Amino acid sequence: MPSILTYLCASLLYGIAGWYFWQAMRTASPVAGVTPSVKLQQYAMLIPLGMHGLLLYQSVFTGDMLSFGIGNALSVIVWLTALIYWASGFFSSLRGLQNLIAPISAIAAVAVLIPLLLPSIHPLAHAGMTAFIAHLLAAMLAYSLFTIAALHAVLMTLLERRLHHSVVSSLFIQLPPLLVMEKMLFRLVWTGFTLLSLTLLSGVVFSEELFGQSVTLTHKNLFGFISWGIFAALLAGRYFYGWRGRTAIRWLLAGCVALVLSYLGSKFVLEIILNR
Repeated sequence: MPSILTYLCASLLYGIAGWYFWQAMRTASPVAGVTPSVKLQQYAMLIPLGMHGLLLYQSVFTGDMLSFGIGNALSVIVWLTALIYWASGFFSSLRGLQNLIAPISAIAAVAVLIPLLLPSIHPLAHAGMTAFIAHLLAAMLAYSLFTIAALHAVLMTLLERRLHHSVVSSLFIQLPPLLVMEKMLFRLVWTGFTLLSLTLLSGVVFSEELFGQSVTLTHKNLFGFISWGIFAALLAGRYFYGWRGRTAIRWLLAGCVALVLSYLGSKFVLEIILNR
């Protein structure tokens, strides 16, 4: 088990990186020729991301067991969210969307410490099963992409409100047009929806092998399929009726809430409230 000092060091580095990103965005002014160093921003985030990933590997994979309680689950989701968002900054077409890197760094600074506060009590004996690892990875990636999509939707909402003012903050100057951001949002939703579908399908097909029982109507499964239905309705509404703007964002956030209640909600009830 890694030392507490290592966790604190990773959290501190996330905090420093987040502060640097925030200051860089506040002082950025493309009109005046003042723009933050993209490369410096990217490499500043690499160290805490690497430390966080190493801590998760050592914490989750413990011998032949898989330690994946709510603390590690939350930490993995946030780490993947930060990693995907950070990696997108290397693509020139997505650099204008890096405004969320500061709040994501702040969230990651807290998330890296959560396994210390909520350690895994009941390790899983599926660490060597490729099907289970694939199932778990698809689920975590789906969570991460929908987290980015939700943050992206909030950013779009703030930008739309700011556009009604004559003076736009420097935090929004470098953002692409709303229509471009909307297309990117639905690409995230499509990718997340595909991974969520694979997660639910693998859970149904391999339930007997993975968990020793056929699929039952549990809290997790119920809200999992509800979230899938909401995202499916959102994509269908987009395709057939051209849903966009506030309507699309409301459906997206509703699906994200159902998804959180599905996995993390059930883990919280079982591990924290019922202590099982």
